[in-house]
Amino acid sequence: MQGVLVTAFEGPDALVVRELPEPEAQEGQVLIDVEWAGVVLPDILQTRGEYQTRPELPFVPGWEVSGTVRTDGAGFRAGDRVAALPVTGGFAQTVAVDASMVFPLPDNVDTRRGAALPLNYLTAHFALIRRGALRPGEVVLVHGAAGGVGSAACQMAAAYGARVIAVVSTDEKAEVARSVGVQEVVRVGGFLDAVRTLTDGRGVDLVVDPVGGDRFLDSLRALRHGVGRLLVLGFAGRGIPTVRVNRLLLTNTSVLGVGVDEYWRQDPEAARAQWRELWPLLKSGRLDPPISSVFPLEQASDALGHLDERKASAGHCCRFVPDDASESSSTRGHQGGR
Repeated sequence: MQGVLVTAFEGPDALVVRELPEPEAQEGQVLIDVEWAGVVLPDILQTRGEYQTRPELPFVPGWEVSGTVRTDGAGFRAGDRVAALPVTGGFAQTVAVDASMVFPLPDNVDTRRGAALPLNYLTAHFALIRRGALRPGEVVLVHGAAGGVGSAACQMAAAYGARVIAVVSTDEKAEVARSVGVQEVVRVGGFLDAVRTLTDGRGVDLVVDPVGGDRFLDSLRALRHGVGRLLVLGFAGRGIPTVRVNRLLLTNTSVLGVGVDEYWRQDPEAARAQWRELWPLLKSGRLDPPISSVFPLEQASDALGHLDERKASAGHCCRFVPDDASESSSTRGHQGGR
């Protein structure tokens, strides 16, 4: 099969496409013929050796995929349409994935969209519901709202009955935020004043922050006294902020870490339980990831570079297919060769 290899921790430009041996499913794994693979920020970090876990070189990157199950086993049947989180190995035409990280797709969700769901939507669910204890009617401020986890958080918060305020940096990203149903969009510069105006000075109940950096302090200031929770999802802005805890004491607010990888490691069945909760929202179309670009397998370096340079309007929007299928073709025809 064809696959993409990381042979040195030198970033996306160092990816190479090679003929590789097909994986064999071990006990408790599902063998999936990949039709689509998502491109996400952890893929980029892994190509540099900057992610929390560093695979041994050489390795096949690729956090999330969609496709069809090849053989019966581990609760799945051959031909089942699935999305999956292999964490590594997804940038190839076939991948073996632990059954706990394989998720059936509703009939109304094609595999192109399916590849865009697992990492960011399960992360957003863990952040908002498990950690943030989101309640209907609350106000949620989402940073990086045009990015992968940001756009997922916007859609999900709205689907759970929240009022969503999206923070973006450009007109293009504002359009992405509106495309996922956000009614109120503010710019990064001056977002605190805008939030105070929109909330009549009360502030927001939840802040979703996958960016970090110098906006963190104003995010704390944007929290509603007595109930506000700031969810720390990551540091896409490359700066890791610190917090003076006396501010939390004086305002009765909270800062909560959102480490979904650790959550899944502690409870291997947790991701599938989350997926079951998302199922009604997937079937109804309330969760529908934006996709802006599609890349063929041989352009995997370009796909990661596109996201790394922030050319993509959503962190989850770049896709590559492991053959020469076009974006407009039937996704059932995108299955990679064996």
